[in-house]
Order: sequence, then structure tokens, then C-alpha cells
Amino acid sequence: MGIRRPALSTAVAAALIGSLGVPIVAGSASAQAGATTVREDFDGDGYQDIAVAAPRAKVGGHLWAGYITVSYGSAHGIDPARTTVITQDTPGVPGTAGDNQAFGYAMVSRDLDGDGLTDLAAVARDYRPEDSANGSVIVLWGRKTGLTGQDAVRIGAPANAQVGDDLTAGDFDDDGHVDLFMRNGDDYDYHDVLYGPIGRNGAPAREQQVQVYSSDNFIDSTAAGDFNGDGIEDLVTFYVYENHAEGGKLWLGTKNGLSTTSKPLNSAAGTAVADFDRDGYADLATRTYPGGDTEGTETDPGTVKIYYGSASGPSLTRTQSITQSTAGVPGASEKGDQFGGRLSTGDVNGDGYPDLAVGVPGEAIGSKAKAGAVVVLKGGKNGLTGTGAQAFHQDTAGVPGVAESGDVFGGSLRLLDVTGDGKADLIAGAPGENLGSVVNGGAVWQLRGSASGVTASNSVAENPTDIGAPAANALFGENLSSDNGLGTVIP
Repeated sequence: MGIRRPALSTAVAAALIGSLGVPIVAGSASAQAGATTVREDFDGDGYQDIAVAAPRAKVGGHLWAGYITVSYGSAHGIDPARTTVITQDTPGVPGTAGDNQAFGYAMVSRDLDGDGLTDLAAVARDYRPEDSANGSVIVLWGRKTGLTGQDAVRIGAPANAQVGDDLTAGDFDDDGHVDLFMRNGDDYDYHDVLYGPIGRNGAPAREQQVQVYSSDNFIDSTAAGDFNGDGIEDLVTFYVYENHAEGGKLWLGTKNGLSTTSKPLNSAAGTAVADFDRDGYADLATRTYPGGDTEGTETDPGTVKIYYGSASGPSLTRTQSITQSTAGVPGASEKGDQFGGRLSTGDVNGDGYPDLAVGVPGEAIGSKAKAGAVVVLKGGKNGLTGTGAQAFHQDTAGVPGVAESGDVFGGSLRLLDVTGDGKADLIAGAPGENLGSVVNGGAVWQLRGSASGVTASNSVAENPTDIGAPAANALFGENLSSDNGLGTVIP
């Protein structure tokens, strides 16, 4: 029986693992051509860094307590010797490690206090005695020496309230400070926007309530980006109920903050945002639900659908669908591939156009079922294309390790320039990776960006045993900071 990481919603909160929005950042490589501004640099050295969660790991004898690791970028890429492990038992981190807290099951990396260093907001699930889910959002502050627990703080509603669902970051009022959208209390119909800067005491500059629900459904995915090109980031939310996809909503950002009225959108199972054609409008890449059935994703071959931005937001007429049957895309569209199980954007070849990394965690490699793969689609003046697409897996020459059944390589992924050369590197997780006799220990890989695209040359891998972290059934790499999607079946 597989373990599926469901999308974060009230209905599945007891499952602990959730989804979060992937924002497009003004001035980032995802937003502007050729930009080199670092957006996930916790120590301010100019290299992007990688936050990896092992939310199901055993910590201090507690099952599913979870931990986070931070690997710092360098010209040579990631290095286990420069990786920090943080748990809720780390000095300064609020609370203590406990059963089922799944520390780090959702994370967002942004500069929340406006000091120029990236901070990490991490969600932990806590439980009341009656097993009613609640949680907390803990901010680890960026500093020149790197992330620690020092001065870490809870933000939002007090502990024991429903906090952290659907955590998404964006500048929704265009004041230059990052804002956080999330569930922030026990009022079911509403989510809050915590406007930045967030103080070191955890207090936002101001708060706003938005009525995000109008019927008995749940948010399963979110994203932020400037979809209408007015210079202010907008928010999209997507909904499900039981086994039905129930559409989405566009909430426009304004000078006064997030609009309290919305425009309808089609459904989406997972999201990523970038201006793929550089026309000044952020585009929305999504994974579709097959036939609108939320329970069909595990056996679905997978389809990625792009809604190109326009003056009115994501266009419902200028769209594009891509599968593994699309010309130029490696592989074949087969049952259970889950093409689009993860999506991430970045410019891998430095041509100024953002590209799209697509996780295919259910892909069979030869006879190895669910070994997993990643496909990289190229952006250009006409948008995304299958032409020149690349595919990588653990049997690709130069990639450390070997493909094995159940690895689910591509079960998490990000495009981040950790080597600082202006080309995004592919970070891919395989949470089902076995480490010798250790089952489902998990691992992450870094494959370098280059002028010709992603290359397996000089790629590196990192797993819990490399850094002395708990490994047994940790599913290390099940979630990367600002990762998004439905999750993966771990055989």
C-alpha cells in the first residue's frame, strides 16, 4: 500500500503533508530576463541555498517529528559538509519535537523582515489530545552565518489554532515587502494575509481577512504571481471537495492589498509560475486533474496545462497542454507516470527565458516501476515547447546512483542557481530512495545548468546518512522549500 502525500487542506490535515504556493518574485530569474537577483540566499553570500524537509523522520524517539536541512550553495554546488540540520529540538526553535508534528512539511523561503537575507517559514503540525489538527508557522531568520534556531519565532494565531494551511508568499500590495497568505485561526471560511515586514517578534505590519470559501470545499493548491502585468503580485487558489476538482479563483493584488473579490479559474492540481514568453505577464503552469477526478492522479499519465498571462489574468483561451506524447518531449505517456507531479521554474541555460522542470515520479525506467524521472521544457518567445526538452533519471550517465523501483525520483524538485553562474540548477528529490538496508531514507540531487541546458556532468547527491541525520523511513526530500504539487505514492 503506497503512502500518498495529499494536498494540504482541512480535510486531509491529519495526513500531515501539504502543498504550498510557488511565487514569482519581481526581479528574480523567474520574473525577468537575465536577472541574477538571489531569492533563496539564507547567508547572503550570493549563492542560492536549498531547504530540504524530511517531515516523516523520527526525531528524539518521536515518530513523524520531522526535520529540515539547509544546504548552502557555492561555485562547486551543494556539499554535505555545508549542510545544517534543524529540528524543533534545536536551541531557539519554538516548541519541542513530538509525534506527528511533521516539522517542515510545508516551507516558504523569502525575505520576510526586509533585511536583505532570505528567511525560512516552516509549518509544523501539532495535535490536541482529541487529534483535531492545528499547527504553527515558525520563522527561521536568515543571517550571515546561516540559518539556526536563534531568535526563531512563531507567527500568526496562537498555538492550538488552525495555522499554516495553504502558506503562500507574495507582495500583494506592492510596498516592497513580502506578505504571507495562510489559514490563521479556527474560522473556517477565512484565510489571512499577514503583510510584511514581519517583525522579529513575529508581528506583521498589518493583517487582512479574506473569505476564501463559498461552499463546502477545500484549497488544495495556491500560487502567486503578477498575472495581469500591473506590477503587483496576485494570488490564485484552487479547490477540491471529496473526489471532485472544483475550480479556482484569482484574487488580484492592489495598492491596498489583496482584493476581497475573485474571478473564476479552471481547476489545478499543482502549480508553478513564470513569464515563459517574456511578454510582461506571469504565466501559470498547472497539472490537471484527469476528468476532474482528484482520486485519479496516482494512475494518471499526467498532463501539464499552461494558462498564459494577460491584462485580465491567466487566460482561459490562450492555453497550452503538454504531455509525454507532445512532440519533442522524451518518453511516452503511460498509465501512472504522473507527468507534472511536481513543477518548478527557472532559466537553466541563461537565455533569459524561464524553463519548466516537470516531475514524472511514476515513470518506469526499464523494468523498474516508479523509479521516476524529471523532464525539462524550454521557454521561448512563443512560450513553452517540447522542442529541445531533456529527461533525467538515476540511470542517466553522470547521475549518482542507479534507478530502482519505488525511488520516485522527481517526487520533489526546484530550479535554483546554487552555483551562482546565472543558470538554474536542477534540484530533484527521490524520497523513496533506499540507503543500503535503510528503507525510504530518501535523497536529493543537484544537476547543473549550462548554456546547453541541464547537464548531468559534475552532478552530486546528498542523503541523510551523508549529514548524520535520521534516515530510516525519513523520506528525505519529500518536500523542498517553495515546492508544490500533489505528492507522490511511495510504494
